[in-house]
Amino acid sequence: MRDDNHTPVLCLASASPRRQALLASIGVPVSVLPSDIDETPLEAESPTAYVERLAVAKAQAAVGKTALPVLGSDTAVVIDSTILGKPNNQQHAAEMLRMLSGRTHQVLTAVAVSGPLGILSCCVATDVTMRELTAKEIACYWLTGEPADKAGGYAIQGLAAIFIEQIQGSHSAVVGLPLFETTRLLRQQGVPVWAGRYPS
Repeated sequence: MRDDNHTPVLCLASASPRRQALLASIGVPVSVLPSDIDETPLEAESPTAYVERLAVAKAQAAVGKTALPVLGSDTAVVIDSTILGKPNNQQHAAEMLRMLSGRTHQVLTAVAVSGPLGILSCCVATDVTMRELTAKEIACYWLTGEPADKAGGYAIQGLAAIFIEQIQGSHSAVVGLPLFETTRLLRQQGVPVWAGRYPS
């Protein structure tokens, strides 16, 4: 018989292993149903509106395909009002890291959760200061393989942790999911946290 504490209580509309791990860390077992949506920014769309729109769209795309509540999320690295997505290649990643080097940028993570109250969403902004990077560090970092599928070309929870001088805001949001705000949305939608042992 399957342990009830491992029975999915939420559908995660993302293939991100980081989001799966973050939800597991607060005792929320999930089933995974990635949403394939167009992530092209709209004309004159602000970065905050962009990530919230994508988070909601990802959740909406999975609603109806599962009986579980659905969580959609999106993260963007923003500097000088420019959204930095995932790098296309080594040159692109290097350009991103040169932009971030020695400066403070913003990481925006939006979360949307479907449930009895419809779709509830929020967006969390975190300021991240990166120390100055050398050309050699940037080149060597690419060779680790870590930057290839990361927004902004770096992973704060990985090898790039040594590049980060200061964070103001939510560390987990930079990784991929703001746990404080996510828990609040989950509880509003009746999704149990800590495998149902979270006090009401």
